[in-house]
Amino acid sequence: MKGLRVMPGGRAARGRLYVNLPDGRAVAWYDRQANRISVLADDQRDAILAALRPYLTGTVSIGPPPVPTAATLAGLTLPPDADLAPNRPGETLLGELEHGPAGTRARQRLRQDLSAQQRMGDTFDALETEGWRTLHCVPVPGLGRIDHLLIGPAGIYCVRTVPGRRQRAVAGDLLLTVGRTEPRPDPRWTRRAAARATRALHAQVTPALAVVDASRVEVAPTLRDIRILQPPTAPAALTSSPPALKPPDIEALFTLARDTRTWLGTTPTPTTT
Repeated sequence: MKGLRVMPGGRAARGRLYVNLPDGRAVAWYDRQANRISVLADDQRDAILAALRPYLTGTVSIGPPPVPTAATLAGLTLPPDADLAPNRPGETLLGELEHGPAGTRARQRLRQDLSAQQRMGDTFDALETEGWRTLHCVPVPGLGRIDHLLIGPAGIYCVRTVPGRRQRAVAGDLLLTVGRTEPRPDPRWTRRAAARATRALHAQVTPALAVVDASRVEVAPTLRDIRILQPPTAPAALTSSPPALKPPDIEALFTLARDTRTWLGTTPTPTTT
């Protein structure tokens, strides 16, 4: 059939290419991570495969869409304004840059914070193939927003992201100092946020600091309760950690965490195995 168009999906459909009719309706999608084509219109299978052929690699499975999991169905029932899953890294900073302060110095700080969150967010999102799920810009009443919430085989991490600005960063028990700037209370903040997340999710959450593009990072020997992460080494550090959660637990916790009502204390606890 002529007129089929191949279009990439948004962040919520990472790794997918959609095959659409001229009127915009999808007739198939190709999940590049699973290497699977889900066909919605079987009578157009040949045309769909022809449209996708330039994008296919390796051995591809073809069939109807897989049966949705309980977590997927729960996510589909969320009101759009209550679902945190579509949030991009640095989502709130994008709005602040557009409508925020006009001062050059303030905008430069915002751009540095945004760049750090986007780079760290991309690093975390890439772990999805290893069984990790990530939420960005999670609103926590009274504390602002958790930059990244990771849920995966090694547990749950509440991550505060800090731009290193190509300078030395020193992480202490209470403060984090980058270069010659004033010390920041990031260690104390991420502890408080992780404690709040632990109560909201009814599961242990580890506080973490992600330091992006520092010339080097020095960690006080007494700082043992906060995980220090950096983009180049974070994937290996997380995937090599001892397993703590099973896949059903990860999906149940992700479903709970993606709902903004969880952070207001108005949703039920998850059922884990």
